[in-house]
Amino acid sequence: MRKINVARPYIDNNDINSVIQVLKSGWLSLGPKYIEFEKAVSKYARVKYSCAVSSGTAGLHLAVKAIGLKKGDEVITTPFSFIASSNCLLYEGVKPVFVDIEESSYNIDPLKIERAITNKTKAILVVHIFGQSADMKSILRIAKKYNLKVIEDACESFGAYAGTKMTGTLGDVGIYAFYPNKQMTTGEGGMIVSNNKKIINLCNSMRNQGRDVYSDWLGHQRLGYNYRMDEISAALGITQLKKLNRMIEIKRKIAKRYNKNFKNSKEVIVQNPFTRESHSWFVYVIRVPEKRDSLIEIMQKKGIQTKPYFPVIHLQPFMRKEFGYKKGDYPVSEKVASQTVALPFFIGLTDSDIDYISINILETIKLLR
Repeated sequence: MRKINVARPYIDNNDINSVIQVLKSGWLSLGPKYIEFEKAVSKYARVKYSCAVSSGTAGLHLAVKAIGLKKGDEVITTPFSFIASSNCLLYEGVKPVFVDIEESSYNIDPLKIERAITNKTKAILVVHIFGQSADMKSILRIAKKYNLKVIEDACESFGAYAGTKMTGTLGDVGIYAFYPNKQMTTGEGGMIVSNNKKIINLCNSMRNQGRDVYSDWLGHQRLGYNYRMDEISAALGITQLKKLNRMIEIKRKIAKRYNKNFKNSKEVIVQNPFTRESHSWFVYVIRVPEKRDSLIEIMQKKGIQTKPYFPVIHLQPFMRKEFGYKKGDYPVSEKVASQTVALPFFIGLTDSDIDYISINILETIKLLR
């Protein structure tokens, strides 16, 4: 029986050699590699400034602080996301105000944003889900109308575009993440990007225990954190970035074959990218309206790992206890979340693997009718 995991990073000899060189150098933190990686990301994303951090979550937290959000403020965001997009607000006492999603894209629905705005609303935190851009044209228009900041959680969409600009670069500040299942990896790690120098300077300071550029090592100008990216991670990021476009293209071909295999199925709903952006394919997620959990269980027994992706944030135990959320509050998000299944999706999957997975999915769904 084949065993196929849901994700696996793509590491080649260039990646391995770059890490070995850093280990041999003895310079494992605050060396030249993280600066080189920042410059490379800025060039790739066509953005002025970048700040390497220890994770996407760390980047989101610093972005919240850098744009001046504080206790009692409200930020509009989506409940269909990884928990970090809300946690980063809660760290600072900021209330996430959820807006339901578009069923077609799984991203926040711009048509529902304005009715959620109050006098406490200070920003919109956009999540570009699964590698597909949200409708940034509409969102930026609303933000301008109400004088709101825009944070782009582009942790799942590095390499995707909204129109002619890369996700993460359209708002006030954007965040990328490089966990092992992302489009590219640094192991753990993230990057804050912005065209606003003040925001990046604050993030540079806060990631390094509140030190300013011109402070001595034990001089701390503000509250800070140890959110630095280490040199090993940065070295891996430099080599990964060089092949990112090629890796995204391979993922697109895998997605295209999955789409072809499911094209004639009435029991499987696939995610199709819209013309308003290019999709950089973080994960490949289908929707199965009936007996989704049974499908996942059976596929596991067959050696094919699949996962529900994502459960909605507002029904997580902590969020229900803290804010009193209940089922039915965000029906589109809840519907989508109850049906999603992430399939194996990584570089190294062969056409034979993809067909094997697809056939087993379709056959199992028929048996579950």
